[in-house]
Amino acid sequence: MKKQTHAAVSVLVCFLFLFPSIQSQTCKPSGKIRAPKPRSGHCTIEDDPDCCKEGKLYTTYLCSPPVSNHTEATLTLDSFEAGGDGSATSKCDNRYHSDDKPIVALSTGWFGRKKRCFEYIDIHGNEKVVKAKVVDECDSTMGCDAEHDYYPPCCNNIVVASKAVWKALDVPFNQWGEMSIYWSDTK
Repeated sequence: MKKQTHAAVSVLVCFLFLFPSIQSQTCKPSGKIRAPKPRSGHCTIEDDPDCCKEGKLYTTYLCSPPVSNHTEATLTLDSFEAGGDGSATSKCDNRYHSDDKPIVALSTGWFGRKKRCFEYIDIHGNEKVVKAKVVDECDSTMGCDAEHDYYPPCCNNIVVASKAVWKALDVPFNQWGEMSIYWSDTK
């Protein structure tokens, strides 16, 4: 009996060393945010269906799915310019950036506390590939507040792109907004 228990423990230890923990292979929600009533002059559900809906719970994430050579994501569109949809300066350099350049913001886990700032990623979509520079974070940990203009937290698998990325992927203008893609770090 003692030998069997020792063997079982040995197998378990080997398993833990040979295979990363299941926790590190997945990305589970870190919490929820209940949307308050937006302040006057901010995003409201009447003006934009993507705004936080008062009283609704929104999921937050500290992580994103693991990065690979084929990291699946949802590509969205935003402006990185002053007065644009993003409304705030980028987290990498506290500046605005031209939407005519191929730039992106990544969900919190992929952004990695600025570790990917000014790094390039390859975005594959619409049978094309475009190289884009990371300049910002799409916050997956917070939202539905004045700082985020009452927009919900980002999902954990978002690549927010400038119009230059959408143009380079040759996506027809009437299809801009959201698209399934995959990406990888540029080598």
